[in-house]
Amino acid sequence: MNSDHPETWQAAASTVPEPARIVVLHSRQPTDNPDGHERGSQNRVAEKVAALLGFHYGGEYDAGARYDLPLYFVPRETIAGIAQAERLGIRGEHDLFGGVVPHPYVASKVITHPLLQPGCAAPDGWAPAFGEQVRDVALPGFSAFGIDDARAAGLRLLAGGAVRIKLASGIGGTGQTVAGNARALDEQLAALDDTQLRAGGVVLERNLNEVVTHSVGQVRIGRHLASYCGIQNLTRNNAGEEVYGGSELLVARGDFEALLALPHADEVHIAVAQACTYHRAALASFPGLLASRCNYDVAQGVDDSGTWRSGVLEQSWRIGGATGAELAALAAFQADPSLAVVRAATTELYGGASPPPDADVYFNGVDRYVGPITKYTRTMPYADA
Repeated sequence: MNSDHPETWQAAASTVPEPARIVVLHSRQPTDNPDGHERGSQNRVAEKVAALLGFHYGGEYDAGARYDLPLYFVPRETIAGIAQAERLGIRGEHDLFGGVVPHPYVASKVITHPLLQPGCAAPDGWAPAFGEQVRDVALPGFSAFGIDDARAAGLRLLAGGAVRIKLASGIGGTGQTVAGNARALDEQLAALDDTQLRAGGVVLERNLNEVVTHSVGQVRIGRHLASYCGIQNLTRNNAGEEVYGGSELLVARGDFEALLALPHADEVHIAVAQACTYHRAALASFPGLLASRCNYDVAQGVDDSGTWRSGVLEQSWRIGGATGAELAALAAFQADPSLAVVRAATTELYGGASPPPDADVYFNGVDRYVGPITKYTRTMPYADA
């Protein structure tokens, strides 16, 4: 497989220093939790990006300020709209650590599946070819933007087992339910907000049991390029609920080819290959898409018929839970030019836990919404088991 971004390789080979810039953290809207763990760890991410580039970190982006140098953006959210990106001065993947999409829906999980049939409701700019291109690397499923279309799609899927219903706006497993029959499907769809459904859409896909979720991704910052695969871990939050607890990554210097060349268990190789297909299809299907940070969640498990399945669930073209580990790996590669592979991990612990001595702490305090939480990263040597 050839690199999708040959210009990145040219930049990587260059010895010309990056022109000076100011790194800023960008968000569409202010937060109501300025001292929370998300804001704190995102600021830490932006500081790390600035350090990797050798740039000054300028904090939060201020649209009314005059900056002495060009800006490099670390967006909290995927930037929706090429015109918006251009107004910020973002014209290529070397202008940001994150992503730009031509339409808002492209940043959500609804792009993973096709509509039930031509003529179903869809947002402006809908690209029907993408869902068809990734059908073989995704779970059986459909996207819908109306109750009637969603019900018809759900009934078709129920013939093969339980259906998972996922709002496009859901993050980290929120906004999801499972329907095992037509009555449950109707009840769960009736509970959805019709306006929200028309605006953002809903995904209906085959539900899996005994699920393992793989993370596959790639990051580009200046001359640095790395690709990775890994596993997401779960933990208990302060309310006793099972939530995201961090990611363990195997990171290779270079493009996806370098990652695929490493020895992997069969199921890991399948996950990486599926993510690569999804990645290439997205770049081909959505003109104007930029993604200097991309992460793909690949679920593997058994459906109600006993069939083992593997498929890409969704994409993330913005900083996320695994980003601390990604940056730690890039820093290790920067420090040791001979290093080709490294392991890195992010950990999220609740209840006032203490990080280990070798941890790089991203947040350690009390979030007013989630309570005591500690977030940190670590790097470990790669050992070929």
